[in-house]
Amino acid sequence: MSAVPDEAMAKATRLVLGFLPQDRQPKSEEVQNAVNAIFGMLAAQGENLDRDQLAKEIEAMTAVFQERSLALVDPKGHEPWLPEAKNDRAWDFWERYRRYLEDVVHLPPWVVRRLDQSSDEVLSQLEDPRRSGPWRRQGLVIGQVQSGKTGQYIGLAAKAVDAGYRFIVVLAGIHNDLRSQTQLRIDEGLLGFDTQHQNRSNGDGRSRAIGAGAMPLAKKLDIASPTSSAEKGDFGLAAAKAINFPLGSFPVVLVVKKHYKILEYLRNWVIDVHGTEDENGERVVKDLPLFVIDDEADNASINTVRDPEADPTKTNAAIRRLMKSFDKAAYVGYTATPFANIYIDPDVDHDVAGEDLFPYSFIRSLPSPSNYLGPERVFGLQVDDEDEEDVQPLPLVRHVDDADTWLPARHKSGDSPGDRLPQSLRDAIFSFVLACAARRARGQTKVHNSMLVHVTRFTAVQNLVRDQVDDHLRLIVDMIRDRYGKGPELRAELRALWERDFVPTTDKFPADEAHRLTWEQVSEQLLPALRKIQVKTVNGTSKDALDYYEPANRRNGLSVIAIGGQKLSRGLTLDGLTVSYYLRVSKTYDTLLQMGRWFGYRPGYEDVCRLYTTPALEDAYVEVTAATDELRREVEEMAALSLTPKEFGLKVRSSSLGLTVTAANKMRQSAKILLSYSGEGPETVIFKLADRTVENNFKALETLVRRLEDVAELVPEGSGSNVQWGGVPPEVVSEFLTSYETDRMAQRVRPRLIAKYVEQCAKVGELGNWTVCLVSSSTSKSPRDIAGHTVGLVTRKALNKDSFRAEGRYTIRRVLSPPDELIGLDEVQEQAARKAAKKAAEQKEKASAPKTPAGPHIRRQRRTDQGLLLIYPIELPQAADGESTTPLVGFQVSFPHSAYQSKTEYIANTVWLQEDIYTIDEEDEA
Repeated sequence: MSAVPDEAMAKATRLVLGFLPQDRQPKSEEVQNAVNAIFGMLAAQGENLDRDQLAKEIEAMTAVFQERSLALVDPKGHEPWLPEAKNDRAWDFWERYRRYLEDVVHLPPWVVRRLDQSSDEVLSQLEDPRRSGPWRRQGLVIGQVQSGKTGQYIGLAAKAVDAGYRFIVVLAGIHNDLRSQTQLRIDEGLLGFDTQHQNRSNGDGRSRAIGAGAMPLAKKLDIASPTSSAEKGDFGLAAAKAINFPLGSFPVVLVVKKHYKILEYLRNWVIDVHGTEDENGERVVKDLPLFVIDDEADNASINTVRDPEADPTKTNAAIRRLMKSFDKAAYVGYTATPFANIYIDPDVDHDVAGEDLFPYSFIRSLPSPSNYLGPERVFGLQVDDEDEEDVQPLPLVRHVDDADTWLPARHKSGDSPGDRLPQSLRDAIFSFVLACAARRARGQTKVHNSMLVHVTRFTAVQNLVRDQVDDHLRLIVDMIRDRYGKGPELRAELRALWERDFVPTTDKFPADEAHRLTWEQVSEQLLPALRKIQVKTVNGTSKDALDYYEPANRRNGLSVIAIGGQKLSRGLTLDGLTVSYYLRVSKTYDTLLQMGRWFGYRPGYEDVCRLYTTPALEDAYVEVTAATDELRREVEEMAALSLTPKEFGLKVRSSSLGLTVTAANKMRQSAKILLSYSGEGPETVIFKLADRTVENNFKALETLVRRLEDVAELVPEGSGSNVQWGGVPPEVVSEFLTSYETDRMAQRVRPRLIAKYVEQCAKVGELGNWTVCLVSSSTSKSPRDIAGHTVGLVTRKALNKDSFRAEGRYTIRRVLSPPDELIGLDEVQEQAARKAAKKAAEQKEKASAPKTPAGPHIRRQRRTDQGLLLIYPIELPQAADGESTTPLVGFQVSFPHSAYQSKTEYIANTVWLQEDIYTIDEEDEA
């Protein structure tokens, strides 16, 4: 890779992008023509550019696609205002930020346009800050972990400032370093100056312009921030005393920790400075519109008190009191894991704290750009749509099965890890060294490189692990310097790992996305890469800090192995993260997802990223990914039906999706959970391989078929070789489900609860007429007699194909073949489902409607009495000698929407909730 000066490449990139169409994604030939034109022009001016590198950069930027965001909205009390305001206000902060994203951050133009669009959509749901009060709006934006939510809300804040919001409070996590990191991002993108040296842009004349403020010809815009990006730059007495400017005449932005004392201090200060007494004798800020942006809104902001009418938890109360102290207030929460927010009771209004933070105004889902390395691409995703291909996981996960002897999962705070690092951790460290060397060989020399080691929640144990990893790394450096002794042996070991793991993995990436390297190119970068690596602990007690933003590190790049727990599990970004060694279990979906620091953007080095974890944790992440994708699809479906956030909250709070998504104390009905399968399609994807379970489920299937012969009508063959019955009574379906056994990992399919739901529905006259279909493969070479019917066994590829026998469970992406869910619908219902699917495709700007409507569209057309049970007899891969050849039994249930949902909910208590796959309790760390 030729070493082209960054400035020359940046200039060429800007010129090429300016040549391309702005209203759509350019075609490949348009990109090539623009590259040729600009390359020729710059070459004539003596610029030394690599044409192929320029073309590759532009192709990568213009290939990025991002779908439109969709939202649930409640217009009650809202006055539309933004279209008119577009013409009567200057949008200087936004224009400066937009240019910063394009020219400095080099975001693809399509992504910047989507950010412009989505931030407009969020802003339009807030109130016009010029509207006379009182008014209040509360919303929620759902992004993905590490997907660019901060950049989106900085864009929203810039537009809010332009619109006239004069007091903006950003709630940034519960740790100093996350608050500091967020402030720095806001300094660069919104404020345009370094808050460590000044607190107002037109202050004392010694301007320290950075980011958007330091661009050539950037406008100097009047804005202030009493908080700074220093580690101790939070709001407090010193910050309040340093404020020498009035409030209200220009925007003031504060970035504060989510801590009740700081929030109360801030509220008292602003009330003292700007408050007036209202008719009740309370001091209220009346002429200063407040805008609160709550980052990681499901963390610390949630009221976890059991009784929602009782006094709320301190931080939750402090946020609510801050909102209540302004007669004009807007609140927008941002999170990737919105489950806890949806559990907030929307009707609570406390005498002192005021309304709770339920997003009653809107819930908006932000799709990620196509170049985002998210849960779907790491762990794969089954798609409930025949026309969308399932997302196949990238080959980046490596299994850990040797760590328990070094550090058992159930260790205590006083335990010490074993003397010798497990081979899997040694391999992970080697992989990090190779990843750093490979990035250097690709010309990525002055960049951050990070490795995450997350194996314990105890800070004392983290410090011991740090010492062991540091000793091991120093040993590697000493060995590789030894050209005659251990050096050649170590290089041979690294080369074996490179050729065994990295070469075949890179070959699975498209040629234009991964730069192929020879071992010789990597080998010569090993020592320079190793010399840069530091080992640090990141926890509440360590003095280490990940100084990515120190001037020297920003210029040259920081290479670090970060060992930590809680502080690394939420919000804190590990720049240039390539290798993660992750063994930390959690009880809940949202905690698991937040711990996934390996998600994000990895331009030019996706192929060298690795995640070392256990097979059980990988299985859990597959399920988490499916649950969060289902939540987003639920938002899209309910947005298409013009439903409100309150209606959506009721749906999720009572659906099977809500079962293990968040900690029980964040669920408002923490003593009981209302459960409904209305409009859902639960299906088995995890199968226990114990002989007793396999035989039990096959006998349950044979018993069901014999019962069906007695009580139901056999539908004449019309759907291939399937065996189908109509007019099946609900109790027959319940009996089968009650006798079916699942693996304890199967969190989201609880057959006994599904059976109970069927019984509850039958009591109110629903689900009385079932279709049961025993699905048969017409191409199967393994026909099987099932209670007198010859059925072709279906095949479903295992996600854990190399380890399912050792694990004792068979995990698949999905059991359902999507067209099967249409069984039992009449022609009118099928056409209605297709029409709904077409409308949804148009909303998402898809070119064509799907061949088979997605499950939610099909289930919405089912009559309330019309249930469908699909049963799939699954052939296991070639069995070992003496192993059972009994087929696995999988099923999917297609439930219509209940007309009496409140009457058909099943109550599950917290004892049942805690019976899940994770047995280690989460505890707060120091």
